[in-house]
Amino acid sequence: MRIVLSCVAAMALVSAALAGPAAMALDISRTVRHSKSGQSHLVEPKAAKHTVHHPSQAASRSPAGHLMAKSAAKSPARSKSAAAKGSARVPVRGRMQRATLTSRRHHGPYERFTASSFVTSQGDGDLIAGEDPTVRAAAIDALGNMNGTAVVINPANGRILAMVNQKLALSPGAEPCSTIKLSVGLAALSEGLVTRDTPVNLGGFRMNLTEALAHSNNLYFEELGRELGFERVRHYATQFGLGELAGYNIDGEQLGTYPDQEIPASEGGVGRMCSFGQGVNLTPLQLGAFVAAIANGGTLYYLQHPTTPEEVAAFEPRVKRTLDIARFVPDLQDGMAGAVEYGTARSLRVNFHELPVFGKTGTCSNDGTRFGWFASFSDSPQGSLVTVFFLEGGRPVFGPRAAELTGLFYRSLWDRKYFSGKEPVQAVAQNQLPDPKQPTSFGGDLAGRLPAESPQ
Repeated sequence: MRIVLSCVAAMALVSAALAGPAAMALDISRTVRHSKSGQSHLVEPKAAKHTVHHPSQAASRSPAGHLMAKSAAKSPARSKSAAAKGSARVPVRGRMQRATLTSRRHHGPYERFTASSFVTSQGDGDLIAGEDPTVRAAAIDALGNMNGTAVVINPANGRILAMVNQKLALSPGAEPCSTIKLSVGLAALSEGLVTRDTPVNLGGFRMNLTEALAHSNNLYFEELGRELGFERVRHYATQFGLGELAGYNIDGEQLGTYPDQEIPASEGGVGRMCSFGQGVNLTPLQLGAFVAAIANGGTLYYLQHPTTPEEVAAFEPRVKRTLDIARFVPDLQDGMAGAVEYGTARSLRVNFHELPVFGKTGTCSNDGTRFGWFASFSDSPQGSLVTVFFLEGGRPVFGPRAAELTGLFYRSLWDRKYFSGKEPVQAVAQNQLPDPKQPTSFGGDLAGRLPAESPQ
């Protein structure tokens, strides 16, 4: 009898140990609560070394002197069981919100999806005469029969090289899910609230920005949101192009909105807005323009989608504004690299290993439809590409699936010798435009055409 009980206890311990890591990817998460505190949760870090893969130079910023005072917002109480495990991995019962984060490990009320995850054809009715045919073919191949859109952008000039299923790409969008964490993280870096190394106390364990982005930790970004406050969160989001049209004279583009006021505390307040974008509508074009600015070091372009060969020949980049983010990009990029290498987007590496890719996943659902996002940029001697894969449907749809499709896209381009057919380009100085007298890869020759500031 004693031996049997010991075996049962041992099996229970093994099961508990295995259950924790499965929930670490909080990109597919659940409602969690965490402990009240009268003190700031930011902790000055010990010295740490990080390898930065970003092609640009960035000035380091010391966290000393940049730690914020305690948050004025109250944090909801956190589960004791989660604190005991040292992570936010344990699902906790909570009031169902308008956008319900979901998990493949089912907890709580069953969520019924009514949207279809699959289609019988891709790109019907798209305007394609001005697109790069190789890039478009690779995007269509990657999507397969999934219900979604793929947008591919040259971050050096804002040209859309391919936009598959344009009706969906130009729609008012959807909740950004965990992709909103890029905006929140960059806001916190810009305010000196954290660096990539700053440990943030999450009530029983600590986490820094790199790990929080890689594993898409909701508690971390909720805490950043409360420390920043709604006004600063919104200020940076709008500077990064959220809440305004991303394109320049793109027929049919609809606006994704950013709210003027914080959502009610009963719905999670600014914390929920910062962990997966509750109350925000984001379009694939808005997200693509923002990630392109991260990739090029701070130039937020108006996106343009040539629809004829003549428009391609006459293409002229147009700058919306310049963002002062160059010195913070390497800190953000570490977490984006971590997401691809060992975090929520590691499914990308199932199909593609040849080039560095930096990205962020997002998964959430609303009114019977699940959304799966993955936004990323690549790095190669021939230049960078920005991709946004956005999927809609039911249980087969989630952020890691969009990352997997992005890997298929890059594999298809690689197998088509797309990168080897391009001339290497020199790294562009941060916050500066490419030399208009030099041809730029992934989008055509800009010779003789200067960029211009233009109203929206």
